[in-house]
Amino acid sequence: MFKVEDLKFKYPNNKEDVIRGINFEIKEGEIFGFLGPSGAGKSTTQKILIKILEDFRGKISYNGIDITEYGNEFYEEIGVSFEMPIHFSKMTCMENINFFLQLYKNNADCEALLKRVGLWEDRDKMVGEFSKGMKIRLNIVRALLNEPKMLFLDEPTNGLDPTNAMILKDMIKEFRKDGGTVFITSHIMSDIDQLCDRVAFIVEGQIKEIDTPRNLKIRYGNRTLKLEYKEDGKSVLKEFPMDDIGKNDEFLTLLQTKEVETIHSGETTLEDIFIKVTGVSLKDESE
Repeated sequence: MFKVEDLKFKYPNNKEDVIRGINFEIKEGEIFGFLGPSGAGKSTTQKILIKILEDFRGKISYNGIDITEYGNEFYEEIGVSFEMPIHFSKMTCMENINFFLQLYKNNADCEALLKRVGLWEDRDKMVGEFSKGMKIRLNIVRALLNEPKMLFLDEPTNGLDPTNAMILKDMIKEFRKDGGTVFITSHIMSDIDQLCDRVAFIVEGQIKEIDTPRNLKIRYGNRTLKLEYKEDGKSVLKEFPMDDIGKNDEFLTLLQTKEVETIHSGETTLEDIFIKVTGVSLKDESE
């Protein structure tokens, strides 16, 4: 869907580039995660891809055509959900929806979308009376109103309770299953792990890693196996090298003779990888 080549960008008042020659592709039908600490260039890159920022250097193609050659027809094919929901607060939910429906040639079934995110019963309520979570859910509906081929989602589940977050994640998966493509940024690594086919880490305007979550966890993890078992009424934890584990006599004996409680590989988490690659903890980011 997108091919980005040697992308660079500098804000007018800055002395140095914010984006420093990045290259990546977003394949059709995949969910592509774009991760990095605050100020790394995530939002700037997204704004360039959706044509809000135009004075970039390098080349970006969408469906094989230079992005600069597209006019307003480009927006018929993309849907965007910003991190901070933006709505007309003195209009009802339905009035907001109807306003945005008029901007597009293709219109989705807004009743079905509103019911899916649990807002149909509140369709005649002023959006100014909505909670933050309700506004986020309305934001997602708005992003899907034009039946886009490409979705840009910025922190889509931030502020949602677990039930509504799961509904949204299921909608994202279904969108991909139906042929859609997704570009997503989030600090909630469990969401990224559950959703993304590939992820990229951007640090100080440069991409440091691009791969599948599985490959990254294997690369950054330890090839060990932790075995926890019961002995004399107490839990005992032992760690073994994964290489030739099937020939490790002590490990095999413990499996056969002890009450095994848990077995875990040394696979790391995306949160650990985020910290290793960026040097910034997600706790710092949230603060």
